[in-house]
Amino acid sequence: MLVGPVGVGKTSLIHALNQNQTKADKTSSICFYDGAIDTPGEYAQIPRFYSALLVTAVEAEAVLIVQDATQMRPTLPPGFAGMFSRPVVGVVTKIDLPSANQERATACLAQVGVRHPVFFVSSITGQGVAELSQYLSEGGCKGE
Repeated sequence: MLVGPVGVGKTSLIHALNQNQTKADKTSSICFYDGAIDTPGEYAQIPRFYSALLVTAVEAEAVLIVQDATQMRPTLPPGFAGMFSRPVVGVVTKIDLPSANQERATACLAQVGVRHPVFFVSSITGQGVAELSQYLSEGGCKGE
């Protein structure tokens, strides 16, 4: 299950993982795609929707907290990742952009409770997508 604020690239990442060239549209409700659960960014940004994330996470093997590498500060509250009973994996997106700062993005993920692993990806260039896909397909998150 991918969780993160609006615009971080959750749907684009799902398309990249599934090698689907379709342009991503705004996710307005929880969507299930070939082994992935896409959540609207508003669900992570508005506390009254947290219960929907918690209920949906029961269906997931892991929760991927997604952070945009171009964001200047955390967009989720401190400790946010701790509410999930599933293993949590960090994913930093948009690493191909000139304003990307991977260290800052990693610090943002740490503040919301993501420790490791953290993957750095670009859904546009494909950088890091194979490594994340391999980790997920090999069940790397089950041992977390």
